[in-house]
Amino acid sequence: MARLLFLCAGLFGAAGVALGAFGAHALKGRLGPEMLQVWHTAVQYHLLHVLAVAMAGAWLLARPNAPWIGAAGWAWLAGIVVFSGSLYLLALTGAKWLGAVTPLGGVLLIAGWILMALAALRG
Repeated sequence: MARLLFLCAGLFGAAGVALGAFGAHALKGRLGPEMLQVWHTAVQYHLLHVLAVAMAGAWLLARPNAPWIGAAGWAWLAGIVVFSGSLYLLALTGAKWLGAVTPLGGVLLIAGWILMALAALRG
């Protein structure tokens, strides 16, 4: 599972950097300041949680039998897709209903951190 989390962290990290560059260059003149800020928030949470996924992979290398940290890694990956993904789509389309989806991604990101805490308590 550690290798799979590292693979996902690498792919999601590359995508996050590419999406950040796309927002900074290609979208700068096409989106208004509010939607550019939405894009920036998506990239920020995306890349921050990619680091958390990589950390989960490293933890699993050291302690392969740590199911809580594996669950945390998957929660963070799902959170990136739902939270950042909905914000990317909101910025590109202006579809306000996506704002109702974003908090579900936030719950997944928070769940990942809680699962990490449980992993630490479990040793």
